Amino acid sequence: MAGHSQFKNIMYRKGAQDKKRSMLFAKLAREVTVAAKSGLPDPNANARLRVAVDNARAQNMPKDNIDRAIKKAMGGEGENYESVRYEGFGPGGVSLIVDSLTDNRNRTAGEVRSAFSKSGGNMGEVGSVSYQFDHVGEILFPLAVANSDAMFEAALEAGANDVVSDEESHVIYCSMEDLNLVREALVGKFGQATSVKIIWKPQTLITVDEDQAKSLMKLLDALDDSDDVQNVFGNYDVPDDILAKLG
Repeated sequence: MAGHSQFKNIMYRKGAQDKKRSMLFAKLAREVTVAAKSGLPDPNANARLRVAVDNARAQNMPKDNIDRAIKKAMGGEGENYESVRYEGFGPGGVSLIVDSLTDNRNRTAGEVRSAFSKSGGNMGEVGSVSYQFDHVGEILFPLAVANSDAMFEAALEAGANDVVSDEESHVIYCSMEDLNLVREALVGKFGQATSVKIIWKPQTLITVDEDQAKSLMKLLDALDDSDDVQNVFGNYDVPDDILAKLG
């Protein structure tokens, strides 16, 4: 995979999310509540909750917000969310996978469909694009925690499958089943990770031109604006010069 361009795209999306801090906190809190409901409300005894809490902390979400999200699950409050995946095609023929947590499938499907149609894309059936991706674990660390050789060696020793480093981050890939074991080993050695999640990793990338990139970013922003959308994964590659213009 073209690691350099890949991380430029990741950083662009992260920057867009940072501008919507309150919305990001709401999505992180929803994941914490759902994770707490899925098992014990103790991060030390619930691997999914531990990951959700760590991700919230990595985004500087206040401790009180995290505690409230856990207590909401303990008290049986809040809606019963279910995970729903949507797939579709964006500008330039790129493939997109949209992961959501929703209490109303019809509402969420309508919002996602509208975002695609307004940006020159279209929805597909489940399975229409996911075969072009690998469903794997992903762990991000700041570049400063280690040099690329040290991170590569530590990650492989921990059970990871691959490491890609650039000027911003180290990104470690592993199987979904090994995510928590790899995470624990690396966090124990390097400290807090920037994020830990299950992702859809594209097997190949499609390069988009400037007009396509503008429409694509409009689509991604519209999906981000949906309260129900947790993550969006795509096989797009935006060249550095175009990213600079969009930034």
